[in-house]
Amino acid sequence: MSIEAEHPAVVSARGIKVEFGAVKALNGVDLSILPGEAIGLVGHNGAGKSTIVNVINGGLLPHQGTIGYGGTEGAGGGIATARANGVRCVFQELSLCPNLTIVENTRLMHAGLKGFGWRKRALTLIRAKLDEIFPGNHIDCTSTVGDLSIAERQMVEIAITFAAVTDRPKLVILDEPTSSLDAGLAEQLLTHVRRFVAAGGAVLLISHILSEILSTSSRIVVMKDGKVVASRPAGEFTVHSLVEAMGSVVKERTRGGERAQKDAPYTIERPLTGASQIGFRARGGEIIGLAGLGGHGQTDMLLELFRDRSSNWLPGHGDAIAFVAGDRALNGTFPLWSILKNLSIGSLPHLSRLSAVDAGREEALGADWKQRMEIRTPDLGNPILSLSGGNQQKVLFARALATKAEIVLMDDPMRGVDIGTKQEVYSILSSEAAAGRTFIWYSTEMDEICLCDRVYVFRDGEIVAELTGDEIEEKNVLAASFSGEST
Repeated sequence: MSIEAEHPAVVSARGIKVEFGAVKALNGVDLSILPGEAIGLVGHNGAGKSTIVNVINGGLLPHQGTIGYGGTEGAGGGIATARANGVRCVFQELSLCPNLTIVENTRLMHAGLKGFGWRKRALTLIRAKLDEIFPGNHIDCTSTVGDLSIAERQMVEIAITFAAVTDRPKLVILDEPTSSLDAGLAEQLLTHVRRFVAAGGAVLLISHILSEILSTSSRIVVMKDGKVVASRPAGEFTVHSLVEAMGSVVKERTRGGERAQKDAPYTIERPLTGASQIGFRARGGEIIGLAGLGGHGQTDMLLELFRDRSSNWLPGHGDAIAFVAGDRALNGTFPLWSILKNLSIGSLPHLSRLSAVDAGREEALGADWKQRMEIRTPDLGNPILSLSGGNQQKVLFARALATKAEIVLMDDPMRGVDIGTKQEVYSILSSEAAAGRTFIWYSTEMDEICLCDRVYVFRDGEIVAELTGDEIEEKNVLAASFSGEST
């Protein structure tokens, strides 16, 4: 008897095809997920991962093929059917209502919370689940979602998804669930995922952080160009073989520090603030990393630097500095605009003649950066929301790099970007820095921090350590992050 016959699949997709015009998003995908499985789903942006997720969770009906739940083949699709069969999803683009409280958002996702006293029950439920998944969090569950940081919003949505009112979830789809979480919070989540799977639940994990995929998955499915190109036990993969299966060449990581011009003048110098004993400064041509636990002042520093160097009223005066937002939905994209307009808006003063935008120059700029960033779209005139999350992030990168800004600020910008594109972006950053551009980069990924020339570690809104060269290691960043804590 086969394993699937003994334990019916939580979900089974057979021969799934989905087309958007001339684009074949899925081209005959087969995917079954059994109870007690943690499936790692990987592939470059545009490989079809989000599309198969939308088919599984009922948000998208396939043009060909069948979808079944609980061993029932061809049961049909639809959100109600998927949810009735225990399918839950945490989206890369978070879906909480920002004008409602955490308790009210919990009620929206769990219809079983009804009747007299539902608020109290919802508060107890979400508080307990947050404490279970993220021990030691200090989130006020009566607060409005719009007042939370992006990391806190991600934590809340994860907790709501794993919570059970009437029935426990059978399959939880996690689409880049750690993209806004620091290393400590990410490990708490992955530990909970392992417990959930060990108890018989199923998880479909999408992440561009391959170490998370390898350490958490029991099986890894690789997609490319709308097809499944590999499906094997996680133990049969290494980072190198996984990247190669995705269709990329593994490039050796080089430590920062080789570009830095030691005698170059400082382009930014900030005095000591508060209790900090270390001031912030950056030379032309340096890549400066901001590290430490999430929410300890790194983004505030970037915003202060941007306000100091930019102008909201003098056209063209903002050439001194550019900003790449990590929360693209809130601070990055203009959702009603085309891809091209989202890309070119930072360069409009240099694309204009007699106060009118030169369409030819704008299109040439877009075509150049589409190729350089490998933005997957047949037409830059398409809406920005037609792109996958990772491709939207590429547009934001292209917007900043296409300007003449001497300083580029980056607020954890690699969220949802595949490893192949990351490597290309790293190469672009290195070459731009070598030409004299300064990058100030907050990242929650240690691999990216290690690419920097110098790193400032933040704790409680202050700089507590400055690391250079071989000092830039995870153990040193963590030691500085927790310095001063009582044991």
